[in-house]
Amino acid sequence: MQEGKIIKALSGFYYVYSEGTVTQCRGRGVFRKKKITPLVGDMVQFEAENQNEGYVLKIGKRKNELVRPPIANVDQAILVFSAVEPDFSTALLDRFLVLVEANDIDPIICITKMDLVNDEVKLKIEAYADDYRKIGYPVLLTSTETATGLDVLSPYFEGKTSVFAGQSGVGKSSLLNALNPELDLETGVISMSLGRGKHTTRHVELIQFGSGLVADTPGFSSLEFLGIETEDLGSCFPEMLHLSSECKFRGCTHLAEPKCAVKVAVEDGEIPSYRYEHYENFYQEIKDRKPRY
Repeated sequence: MQEGKIIKALSGFYYVYSEGTVTQCRGRGVFRKKKITPLVGDMVQFEAENQNEGYVLKIGKRKNELVRPPIANVDQAILVFSAVEPDFSTALLDRFLVLVEANDIDPIICITKMDLVNDEVKLKIEAYADDYRKIGYPVLLTSTETATGLDVLSPYFEGKTSVFAGQSGVGKSSLLNALNPELDLETGVISMSLGRGKHTTRHVELIQFGSGLVADTPGFSSLEFLGIETEDLGSCFPEMLHLSSECKFRGCTHLAEPKCAVKVAVEDGEIPSYRYEHYENFYQEIKDRKPRY
């Protein structure tokens, strides 16, 4: 029996990478009976007579799994946002950060198109970048030049399984195409002659980049907080989680309770007011969520 990682799933076949070779495998029937679907990113045990005829026998424990793209054991998400066109949005970034934190994935914030902004916007973006760095997030500022973005990002891919996510129209597909030119991902332009829209359905594949693996499909097409409860939200804001032990009440929601260390930190300017506002908005959104039966 061998061990490896599924790097591609297509038409009922699983392509398992192990010790420098890729083996085409089928899943065991028992997976279907138990309604278990092997996912790209799964660590598996498999048996194979040759590189075209193998069977996945066992799936290892998952650290996390995403629905879109369907992938397991993601180490980090490169959150790509632009300084302009579209404008940088802390509300949208914080939404992505909550989703990433809730899935036990490390975020790396990458703000592109810094060469297109005037001095005023540049200072504003740099101030935001400092806020997020203080929380402990890596923040990279890059230009429209895709190669520059890749040079800056490259060290972060080493030994990790990464997924790209973020705002629409900011250059995620361009970065992925630069990683692997064979991908030929559509970069937000609709091909009129073929009539194809932006959302051509594709299988998910992990592509090798240095010693790391990168999912070839941008993640998180749904930005709803479906799996997150109100009591989980505070732990998705690291600066609030860090202070929660100093709140007077255990299980403090940081909203109306007296002697709340988080609210004091907001008043003192230690936590940016926009971060706290987004926390309040997200809390209300989760609270108002209609139950799904």
